[in-house]
This record gives sequence, structure tokens and C-alpha cells, in this order.
Amino acid sequence: MYLLWKYFVLGFSALVPLINPLGSALIFLGLVGAAPIDTYRALARRIAINTVIFFAVIELIGSALLGFFGISLPIMQVSGGVVIAMIGWSLLNQKDSAPNPEKTEPAVVPAVTQAEIDSLQEKAFYPFTFPITAGPGCIVVMLTLSVHVTRPSLSETVLSHVGLFISTIVLSGLIYLCYAYAPSIARSISPATAHGILRVVAFILLCIGVQIAWNGLSELLKPLLQRS
Repeated sequence: MYLLWKYFVLGFSALVPLINPLGSALIFLGLVGAAPIDTYRALARRIAINTVIFFAVIELIGSALLGFFGISLPIMQVSGGVVIAMIGWSLLNQKDSAPNPEKTEPAVVPAVTQAEIDSLQEKAFYPFTFPITAGPGCIVVMLTLSVHVTRPSLSETVLSHVGLFISTIVLSGLIYLCYAYAPSIARSISPATAHGILRVVAFILLCIGVQIAWNGLSELLKPLLQRS
């Protein structure tokens, strides 16, 4: 069970600053506009389900993709770790931005028609799920983590993957809550508070990226050190 919870925490901490449910909810709010609350909830439900499926597919075929392209695990760890660390560093040094009135005051947006609601339903996967909710950075992180969880024994590997998968389910639950209640959240949460939370999580993401890159680099250097 240790591996399950370990990779649950690892997956959650690595993905939550990239998905940024609160920040993405404001973008989602600006795109949907003054739609009925039922439309927000229906869209949020579909986006959350799409996100789980999206990450599950990446997690399951990640190793196969690396094998197809002839990429070794240590190389993927170094490359992916560097990318994750760079994302964390950029988020950590991101400047504060003033809230956009168009996103925080949905009441001034004209009410959408039924045809527009139907059009929104068709956009549940693209662009609402990808790339607004889970973008290319999430693909790199999930691919790196799916390779990183490979263990010596089958039972350990299964537990690690299950922990990673549970983290995507919990994240999708947060996505649903933030998207379904985006108008209420935009009126109540302080942008400074959300940005402060993001800073802390970004630092954790930076540390995770450095750790993953070091694991891969140590494997690459081991044969050289043994020869010397």
C-alpha cells in the first residue's frame, strides 16, 4: 500500500499545478459565458470523465510508445524530469496578474442560446478537455510518471499504476467541482489566495522534476562509474 499512496501523492502533486483547476475554471467560465447552471454541470461532468480517460490512455500506452520509438527509461526520466522542473520553475516565477472582469463577472455576458449550448456540448473534449484542462505539459508529465512507476515485480508495478490512476480520478473530481461551480467561485475566491497556493505547488513540482531527472541520470552514469 505504500507504493499506492506514494504514487498517488506524486501524480497528484505533479499534475495539479499544470491542470490548475481554479485557474482553468476561470478560463472555462469566460468561454461558456452566462449559460444555465445545468449546462455548467453537464459540461463539467463530461470534461471530468474525458480527463480520466485521457490520462488512463497515456498511462497505459506510455511504455509502449517509448519502446516503439526506441527511447530508454533513463533517457525519458532525464528529459521528462527536466521538462517538469522547467514547468515548475516557470510557474514559480510567474508574475501576478490582475483578474479579468470579463471572467469574474459572468452576469454581464449575454445569455447563450440553445444552439450555443449544443455547440458547447460538442466542445467537451476539444478544446475544453484538451488543451484547456489537460494540455501538452500534462501529457509529458503523465508519460514520464507512467514510465517512472515501473517496478521490479508485477505487483509493485500494478500498485504504482493504481496509485497514479487514483490521483487522476481525484483531480477529475476537483475539475468537476471547479467547473460546475465556476460562476460562484469567480465571485468568492481571492486571486491572490489562488496564486499563493499555486506558488507552493509549483515549488513541489520543481523538486519532483529534479528528483526524476536525477534518477535517470544516475542510471546513465552507473555503467561509466563501474568501468572507472
